Amino acid sequence: MRLYLLFTLASVLLSGSLKAQDLNYYLPEGVAYDKNIPTPESVIGHEVGAWHASHDKLVWYMKTLAAASDRVNIETYAHTYEGRPLLLLTISSPENLRDIEALRQDHLKISDPSSSSSLDLSKMPVVVWMGYSVHGNEASGTNASLLAAYHLAAAQGDQIEDLLDHTIILLDPSINPDGMNRFASWVNSHKSKNPDPNTQSLEHREAWPRGRTNHYWFDLNRDWLPVQHPESQGRLAKFHQWKPNVLTDHHEMGTNRSFFFQPGIPSRNHPLTPNKTFELTQSIAAYHAKALDEIGSLYYTGEGYDDFYYGKGSTYPDVNGGVGILFEQASARGHVQDSENGLLSFPFAIRNQFRTTLSTLEASWNLREELLSHQRSFFSSAVQQAAGDEEKAFIFSDNDQTRVYQFLKVLQTHKIQTYKSARDLRASGKSFAADNSFIVPLNQPQYRLIKAIFEQRTSFQDSLFYDVSAWTLPLAFNIKFASIGRRNYTNALLGANVEQTVLPSGTIVGGSSNYGYVLPWHHYYAPRALNRILQSGLRAHVATEDMISGSGQFKPGSVLVPVARQNQSTEKILSLMQKIAQEDGVNITALKTGFGGNQKSWGSPTMEALRKPKILVISDGDISSYEVGEVWHLLDHRFDIPMTLISQNRFSSLDLSKYRTMIFANGQYKSMTKASKDKLQAWIKSGGVVVAWKNGAKWLSDTKISGATFAKQLNDTSSHLSYGDRNRHSGAQVIGGA
Repeated sequence: MRLYLLFTLASVLLSGSLKAQDLNYYLPEGVAYDKNIPTPESVIGHEVGAWHASHDKLVWYMKTLAAASDRVNIETYAHTYEGRPLLLLTISSPENLRDIEALRQDHLKISDPSSSSSLDLSKMPVVVWMGYSVHGNEASGTNASLLAAYHLAAAQGDQIEDLLDHTIILLDPSINPDGMNRFASWVNSHKSKNPDPNTQSLEHREAWPRGRTNHYWFDLNRDWLPVQHPESQGRLAKFHQWKPNVLTDHHEMGTNRSFFFQPGIPSRNHPLTPNKTFELTQSIAAYHAKALDEIGSLYYTGEGYDDFYYGKGSTYPDVNGGVGILFEQASARGHVQDSENGLLSFPFAIRNQFRTTLSTLEASWNLREELLSHQRSFFSSAVQQAAGDEEKAFIFSDNDQTRVYQFLKVLQTHKIQTYKSARDLRASGKSFAADNSFIVPLNQPQYRLIKAIFEQRTSFQDSLFYDVSAWTLPLAFNIKFASIGRRNYTNALLGANVEQTVLPSGTIVGGSSNYGYVLPWHHYYAPRALNRILQSGLRAHVATEDMISGSGQFKPGSVLVPVARQNQSTEKILSLMQKIAQEDGVNITALKTGFGGNQKSWGSPTMEALRKPKILVISDGDISSYEVGEVWHLLDHRFDIPMTLISQNRFSSLDLSKYRTMIFANGQYKSMTKASKDKLQAWIKSGGVVVAWKNGAKWLSDTKISGATFAKQLNDTSSHLSYGDRNRHSGAQVIGGA
């Protein structure tokens, strides 16, 4: 009898989760909908939440909806590495959409202190950006975007019409299409006809590298500040075309949680963010609480999360005159899963995300003038603060102009005005030559963001952080920079405004050579240049010591391409060197002689021959997908260097003679058998090279494959964060090592 009752209870609960897939479960009561607007089910073939929508179905629905509704415009703002479109729906009243470009231009004036004071904010619409599922396996957000788009296009009545008259909604339905589709394929292909809530089910145990990240396994929610990926670059361009007043960032967290919305912990707010931002966040929170109270959903706020790192979707708006709102929904990680709060169904998670979408819009509509006024005062006060700041500008430079170019691109993405230095300058004990230095004055609307990018903050109100606490970008780019104080600054230091960045073109120093060409290794794209040299079939050698010739001094790592005894003519070698110098932004020196005088000559035995790279990167299982992704992206995307990713489970069966270099990223490597270890040791003894760090290096030491020793161990995050940032595991971070 007891067993029968358990089965009966389970069937009732599961039946409830299935009934939740009816459209009426999601939509607010008492709202009529235009029957001429297609529902999601009529296009994608299933009700929202019955399956995880694939990205192609999402795109199909959004395009169908835009074609059917005069409230919706649609555009593609970027494409992922896998070629999937990133969509942005502009939703407002038909009248607003007919005049959308004029409204956009007027809205941008709010961010311009030179003209914003004359604007009549009472007549201007508020701009709200709705962003869903930057982490692809936090899918309730993306699936809720189907409901949000349908509701805004089809809902009828004075309330929705008034909202659309006074609101411009920018709906980004899937911020990470590649990760979203990877996850949808997994959970859909492992879904049973009878839903299985067991947390151990394969449906809830997504395979490595999981769908959280983009194609190269990067966390796009940390890319708002560095903007290194096409998804972020396209999104930031649209963000600054509009500068929204409110931006929502829909996430998921651990299954045993409830629902979180900001504000976070007050002591962990970034001090550059005005207090008014957090006051508005608190005002908006009341609308979320009311919406979730109405449907009986548990929630919490004011704890667990912070508003410090400006590179997240929920915080970047805070330093750009808007208000960012983080939502965290407990994750079903499939279709239904057991939790400490009872059965958690995918439709339930979707409904919470949808209802807080509506509460955000209601709050923005009601707080419209206050939000617009905050945006105006944010930028006008920025200029006022800049006037009172003892720091007046930052200057930066580097001998490698390609690094500077990459940094300039980031600044321009953030709409930061940058100028060439008008003269040589010395600041903070560092020398900056005018021909390769740039100055960022603080007296501009992006004052706060500039401070955040350049400052080296070492004191904090709170000692704990949910996220990143230090991100000085010029240090990350390894370029020289300094602050210019009030005493030393004058506008006469500013040369030409940098309006467009172009990848620097290198040159052949000294013209053609019958002896050889030297590629210095300090250039950012030197690895790409060397790879092109080796892939062309040319021989090359690397200097292991300082080399001096009539052409100058060259540091260890400099690469010599001799002209003699090559399989190509002198003319073809020169042509290739010119092409590489131009396209990779490297300066190559033409040697007139190999004689080093009292120093080593270029034919010295200390020069070592180079071979084409044949790189193997160990991956899968308990290895950090983030770090493997970094290696993959760097070699494959940045440097065009071929490489092979393999699972550590297959290592023992590999023919290692095909590889010359092996990379071990941070991980535990528990799947490497004794046979694999023996095989690796033999390969190293035969001349193979291993590159390893953190726990990858520690594993090599622990297994006696490497003789490296470690002085200290610190806590480190594990190779996989199972629920995004929410449930962290502990491991060991290696200081020092191979």
